[in-house]
Amino acid sequence: MEVLKSMVPAILMNIFVTAINQLSDVEIDKVNKPHLPLASGDFSIGEGVAIAVISTMTSVAMGIMLRSPPLFIGLITWWIVGAAYSIDLPLLRWKGSPLMAAVTIMILNGLLLQFPYFVHVQKYVLGRPLEFTKPLLFAAAFMGIFNIAIAFVKDLPDVEGDKEFGLRTLPVILGKEKVFSISVCMLLMAYGAAILTGASSPFLLCKLVTMIGHSVLGFILWHQTRTIDLSDAKSMQSLYMFIFKVSDSHFYV
Repeated sequence: MEVLKSMVPAILMNIFVTAINQLSDVEIDKVNKPHLPLASGDFSIGEGVAIAVISTMTSVAMGIMLRSPPLFIGLITWWIVGAAYSIDLPLLRWKGSPLMAAVTIMILNGLLLQFPYFVHVQKYVLGRPLEFTKPLLFAAAFMGIFNIAIAFVKDLPDVEGDKEFGLRTLPVILGKEKVFSISVCMLLMAYGAAILTGASSPFLLCKLVTMIGHSVLGFILWHQTRTIDLSDAKSMQSLYMFIFKVSDSHFYV
């Protein structure tokens, strides 16, 4: 139950990050993703701001109530980095730089989804001595690399709108084909590393689940990428959603 409680502020903070991103990109999304709630007019700007503020305040309040310093620090860092990624102010709007966008994704999905929660569960829920295990370090590296590739794929269908508004994403700089190839290679290399890591496990069940699970997911992903039409925005968007779902499945593997 305590673990489930700690997930609620994370979900709320993720809602804030999504909301602030859409609030910052309304005009771009009218070109790239006109179906999104703010771009389509389903939600007003005021409603979007209210969602961002309420989700932030509730997330932080829950972080304080849980009395877990690592969890609270993780949430505040998540808020700062998520805002810096999207907000168009001097030295911010990191999504406009391929390097800073990659660093942001690595921090949000590789570090903040792993370390604060690991420390919280180990020390404040289970009461165990804190030890950073090899599986934790590998999971952080794997999810960081995997989510950087997802971020690259996410930008593929947005090239026209990003060009129009001067957003220099990696697909805008290098082209769709090259970024698509880089992303697929990153994803498959991550799977290869996961399979090798699983093979080195001393526990038979862990070895089998990791090797078989990642082999199957890697094959499905590879097969899916062979059918993608880079000239079709819907095809690229479907690939992004598929990879995003595959990413979620890793929490079970």
